[in-house]
Amino acid sequence: MAHELETLANGQTAFASARLTAWHQLGTVADSCMTAQEVMSKAWLGGWEVRKIALQGIEVTERGVTKVDCPDKYMTVRTNPATGETEYLGVVGEDYSVVQNEQVAETLNLLVDASGAHFETAGSMRKGRSVFVTMKLPIAMRIAGVDDMDLYLAATTSHDGTAALRLDATPVRIVCANTQALAYQRSRSSYTFRHTSNVTSKISEARQALGLMWKAFDAFETEAEKMINESLTMGEFEKIVAQVWPLADDASDTAKNNAKQRTNTLRYLIRDADTQKAIKGTRWAGYQAITEYVDHFAPAKTDLARASRALTGAGADLKARAFELLAV
Repeated sequence: MAHELETLANGQTAFASARLTAWHQLGTVADSCMTAQEVMSKAWLGGWEVRKIALQGIEVTERGVTKVDCPDKYMTVRTNPATGETEYLGVVGEDYSVVQNEQVAETLNLLVDASGAHFETAGSMRKGRSVFVTMKLPIAMRIAGVDDMDLYLAATTSHDGTAALRLDATPVRIVCANTQALAYQRSRSSYTFRHTSNVTSKISEARQALGLMWKAFDAFETEAEKMINESLTMGEFEKIVAQVWPLADDASDTAKNNAKQRTNTLRYLIRDADTQKAIKGTRWAGYQAITEYVDHFAPAKTDLARASRALTGAGADLKARAFELLAV
């Protein structure tokens, strides 16, 4: 799966990130925390003026050209931020309510009261058909006083009628389509605004719903702390590795050799690596060792391929499976 970020006519990528470069090395990296106005500007999300216009079909026959109105469907269009031209986005129903990118950012501003929360990433995907904006929350989740996990409030929506405005409380920093999928998978709490509703009037309802995210994060933290307080023998770890990467009975010699090398690397990561020193011998260390292997040690043709795999598809599925097995 590609990152799907939009490349504008001026060569710029419609993506911005606070301080940290994303794995795809694209877009604008801000030197400091961003305000709503800054994230809209740096990610090329401002001034789109998404709107609905009448939809009309044109039939060309031997009798000539006939224009046919479509009274119950509309076309969504935007003003391209680089060229100023009007561009097609999608086809929606008559009850569809447009949500501007600025409203997406403002929704996050209204929901987050905590001092220190700031805009972290934003971007346009699928040629403007969908966008995302994330804020980094000032409170990190600390697992047993050892491991810190950053927390984010992410807003995603579409302008072509394929998705509602969705808010997620997640430990995943969205930088592309891949990480958006992963953020949904790891979301601890979410709320959806239908494009047929009044977004502003729903803010208080969303605030109440997302207030549950702290309970959800607390539940995850409790689960992780249980893992960090439970021992894991090497034999138990290797059985879990065999379940995460099952080897067929009729596997080739090459597959068997690859499995042996993977197991040896994982043994090193859980037993000897400095990254696991503070949590050595625990089920949480087992999870972190598998995560570290997927992200940094599993063979890959290029660094880009490694980063993409770690964030999506098989990489994300392997991590989720490992957590599931180790959390029991």
